[in-house]
Amino acid sequence: METLSLQGSPKTPTIEMNAESGVIEIKGRSIPENSIDFYRPVVEWLDSYAETAAEVTEVNIQLEYFNTSSSKCILDVFKKLENVFKNNGEKGVTINWYYEEDDEDMLEAGEDYQSILKIPFKMIELEE
Repeated sequence: METLSLQGSPKTPTIEMNAESGVIEIKGRSIPENSIDFYRPVVEWLDSYAETAAEVTEVNIQLEYFNTSSSKCILDVFKKLENVFKNNGEKGVTINWYYEEDDEDMLEAGEDYQSILKIPFKMIELEE
């Protein structure tokens, strides 16, 4: 399965999804013109990945800001990961949610996603 790499811009995050290593990274700002179009290849990649997922999938999310339409798409991404989690059992998927030390909003956003999903989240505070 091909690695999915999307180069970030001032409005879109950098996304790196490696099926072989099971490491998925989303970093930066997510305020694309059309969130659904931007996240479509990510969701489609995860559909394929779910069928042949690595034994352990590590998801690193380090967003400095995302808009409302992105939050829905990010939830869709997490729901696809939930399928991987269900197929691979307890150790199958871990989401590392990074947030800046003084960014209460980003911490709360991670906690909100955690409360909706059945995937283990690790809240990781970044030192400034």
